[in-house]
Amino acid sequence: MINPLDLITQQQLDDVKQRSDARALWLVAFNWGLIGAAMAMFAIWPGVLTFLAAVIIIGTRQLGLAVLMHDGAHGTLAKSPALNMFLSQWLCAYPMLAETMAYRRYHLTHHRNTQQEDDPDLILSKPFPITRKSFRRKLLRDLTGQTGYQQRKAQFLNALGDASLAWDKRIDCFANKLGRAVFANVVLFSALAMAGQWHLYFLLWVVPMLTWHQAVTRVRNIAEHAMVPDNNDPFRNARTTKANWFMRLVLAPNFVNYHVEHHLFMWVPCYNLPRLHGYLIANGHGDRMEIRDSYVEVLKMATSRPDDEDRPGNVVHNARKRRVAGIVSEGFAETDTPPATPNAA
Repeated sequence: MINPLDLITQQQLDDVKQRSDARALWLVAFNWGLIGAAMAMFAIWPGVLTFLAAVIIIGTRQLGLAVLMHDGAHGTLAKSPALNMFLSQWLCAYPMLAETMAYRRYHLTHHRNTQQEDDPDLILSKPFPITRKSFRRKLLRDLTGQTGYQQRKAQFLNALGDASLAWDKRIDCFANKLGRAVFANVVLFSALAMAGQWHLYFLLWVVPMLTWHQAVTRVRNIAEHAMVPDNNDPFRNARTTKANWFMRLVLAPNFVNYHVEHHLFMWVPCYNLPRLHGYLIANGHGDRMEIRDSYVEVLKMATSRPDDEDRPGNVVHNARKRRVAGIVSEGFAETDTPPATPNAA
């Protein structure tokens, strides 16, 4: 285990580990504010371009809510434990059909076993590099809603429990697993309905969740751990990807691109990761870290397998369920054993 004081000074450590209720409230409000602004943009100026722009912005901010839930699962989103859990659960996780503590149990296993055979997220990085044809098929499934539909279908069916149970038992099981998440979505639908825009729940909440959110989550997963140089080196078994303001708007919200820093110091809030990155670089550790200049560079690496090696196959449903388990967790059977070459298509 790395001693933090071998990498940064005590003063720098005290600086980056500070948690702030105000920053937590601001980040949650900012993400929801962008979602609301995108919906308002389309409501005021309906059209194909405003719809596509809204889907992209909202889908990325849905990932942003998942990132903030992730911080809540680490206990780093807010200084107050009660506020940390409230924000993480009710304003981040439940609207995304997720659950913070279920995610926490899954995710901490990933941190303990990063890029090892018992890392539950290894399925997300192990198949790469792939061919460009394979990546295009995956992206097409994401953007047309096929991936998202299959994930949500599996989640709801699993939440209903065994089909052999009586329906009252299945409904109890569903309420226990997804009841709060459904309630949060009913509240969101009701708020839009009271504003006279009930249809926006389906057009600009469900559609982005099933499409753009799936695509940016896939790219995020690739960037974080796929094709890392050394699975056993904590500086090189995760990746930090540089992102300008536009990429942060459409692809990498809430400082999610600083992934080496997060794995080295997982108790640092996401809003302090840029400062931690600066300290590590200033202290001479930059050459040890896996850092790439852009997501375009990472995707070129990820699709570097020659197309003549392309072998289309069937989409593996269990692999898809495992993929979403790392994002929303609850409602999925985490005991499924993924095949050796998941999602080969």
